[in-house]
Amino acid sequence: MRPVVRLTASATRALPRWLLLTLCIVYAAFGLFGRDPWKNEDAAGFGVMWTMAGGDTHDWLLPNLVGKFITDDGPFGYWLGAISIRALAPWVDAADASRLATGILFCATCAFVWYAAYLLGRRAEVQPFKYAFGGEPEPRDYGRTLADGALLILVACFGLAERGHESTPQLSQFMGVAMLGYAFVRGIDKPVQGALWWALAIGLLALSANPLLVLALVASTIVMLSVVSEIRSVWLPLLGLPLAVALSLAWPLVILHVYPDDAPWFLEQWVNGSINRFTAPSGHVWLYAFKNLPLFTWPAWPLALWAWVSWGGLRRKPHVAIPVFVAIPLLVLAVLQSHQTNRLYILLLPPLATLAAFALPTLKRGAINAFDWFAVLSFSILSIFVWLVWLAAQTGFPHPLARNLARLIPGFVPHLSIPSVLCAIAATVCWLALVRWRIARHPKVLWRSVVLSSAGTTLMWVLLMTLWLPMVNYSRTYRDVALQIAEHLPDDYLCISPVRLGDAQLASFAYFADMQFSFNEDCDVLLRQDAADFSAPSPMLNYAWKLVWEGRRAADRDERFRLYVRVNRPAPTVERHRRPKHKR
Repeated sequence: MRPVVRLTASATRALPRWLLLTLCIVYAAFGLFGRDPWKNEDAAGFGVMWTMAGGDTHDWLLPNLVGKFITDDGPFGYWLGAISIRALAPWVDAADASRLATGILFCATCAFVWYAAYLLGRRAEVQPFKYAFGGEPEPRDYGRTLADGALLILVACFGLAERGHESTPQLSQFMGVAMLGYAFVRGIDKPVQGALWWALAIGLLALSANPLLVLALVASTIVMLSVVSEIRSVWLPLLGLPLAVALSLAWPLVILHVYPDDAPWFLEQWVNGSINRFTAPSGHVWLYAFKNLPLFTWPAWPLALWAWVSWGGLRRKPHVAIPVFVAIPLLVLAVLQSHQTNRLYILLLPPLATLAAFALPTLKRGAINAFDWFAVLSFSILSIFVWLVWLAAQTGFPHPLARNLARLIPGFVPHLSIPSVLCAIAATVCWLALVRWRIARHPKVLWRSVVLSSAGTTLMWVLLMTLWLPMVNYSRTYRDVALQIAEHLPDDYLCISPVRLGDAQLASFAYFADMQFSFNEDCDVLLRQDAADFSAPSPMLNYAWKLVWEGRRAADRDERFRLYVRVNRPAPTVERHRRPKHKR
């Protein structure tokens, strides 16, 4: 049964364009620049981009991290970051330059989500009740208001803040999923354009993700064609499918032709890795998804669920069916990951935000007030906490917070940044003004129920990336430990053998300290990561090793690094700064 949506034209008053653009740009820009690559995926992804930017054709076609092949994802996301590094060097630091591509991908995703919701909101089956004497909104205004709501919901999602600002391939996949949703919507009115957009989205996802993800979305497309009559078109199989196959196979065919020795192994690992990544997960992986996925996708998931319920009689119509069929394969893969990780959760946000926008016309007053008061109370309390922690770091008061801070990040020396403080003050004042407007005016516009949530997440992200940025950067960078290791390296060492070093550590050590790693040679230096209990490295080829340094990051108690130099190390006979051999 179709819900009866009763709205007047005043309820679809669009959000001012400048305000919506400002919100998106501020949210996207803060956290991109002025920081180091952070521990885990951010540093690892940047390391591949940095290796590409300073490497040759082999590095661009076969993604690797200072010689170690990286086969989890395709190269497209890395290409964009590497192009940004090359284009902005030497004016911009490589880490900041790589994240420029992240910001562009984020803004492109926002555009695809907005236009998909806009086109769906103009369709006849979703229009509000028509009054006898007029006064209902025009389809264009109604669609524009729903599009504003979809974008606000996307920005309001909790998990987008950090994941949306990292140098990882997930951002190109994020944009590809949003483009796929737009392609289905565009194909309803313009089938040729829709087929072309669909082919481009599938091709980009194949180049930036893994084969299983692409196959899941193609299978979902086939099912959707049998369910949603509005998107059926001969152009999708005749034009879209061949073009998508050509784009998807372009990179594998090129590397097989150019590098016939390395490419077969690389592609085999790429395919097998995508299959092994999605297996029947254990109980603790299910528990991780159950605890983290709802928080990551809040508030999109409850609104999307309500849209599914409230539009129960029109679930085969595009405004419900398209987001659902895009989200279902992504949700299945997200919960079937074999390890505890939220790396795929971000891909769910575009379809959930699009579907959630259609919950706004059917929300009851009580639900709207609940969302508003939750946003006001939670974000106001959290912002006060952020200011208090910053005050404790600067002045030592309040004393309990200062003591806990010193325990969590020992050795951190705070410094005052006037521009950062001014930005934080401006964001806080804007938040207070918005809360006062919302409470005093009681506006009737559709997007009123999510504007505080999106503004609140933006406020928190701005405060964290201004007031807390030095603390967060100190606790999540490998810069200091990399420089400590470099001070104890022999000046004429040949290469370093890494033992149990993660990708983020390899990338950070190579970037910050110009360390030369090799993965299949007998090096004269060994760097290993251990837990607190350890033993000396086993003799390798009858070599004896001498411990010359050990330490860890001040803010991390789970990692301990030890540097060994080979006893009776012969003088190097080859140039030190050569390209390491690639590891298989």
